[in-house]
Amino acid sequence: MTYTQLAVLGVLAVVAVDLVVLRTRLLTRRVFWVSYAIIVFFQLVSNAILTGLRIVRYNGDFIVGTSTPDVGPPPFLGDGRIAFAPFEDLLFGFALVLLTLSLWVFWGRVGIQRLPAAGPPRFLPPRNGDGEPSA
Repeated sequence: MTYTQLAVLGVLAVVAVDLVVLRTRLLTRRVFWVSYAIIVFFQLVSNAILTGLRIVRYNGDFIVGTSTPDVGPPPFLGDGRIAFAPFEDLLFGFALVLLTLSLWVFWGRVGIQRLPAAGPPRFLPPRNGDGEPSA
């Protein structure tokens, strides 16, 4: 499969998880889209740095557009790229953010650690005031 096909498949699968499987319906909420706008800005900055400096390169046979040229950075915009990176990166990023937030909301609804656990880790023995394990 190509990078493009995997990205589209990932988005479709995560949308189904959000709307049908977990029923969190984050895609229908304004707060999700406002949060995602902030996230996507920083994703574009990261993509621009990594791809523009040629730290990350893409094979043109698997993305929309052409591969990274041998000399100089890829185009900033155009040839299937946004901020130097293939537009498929935005699809993968969207799927990642949506899945993470959907799981977070779902686990919160079912009561996974509703209250934060304060204090030392539970697996350590209690200690007295001197830092020594209590008897």
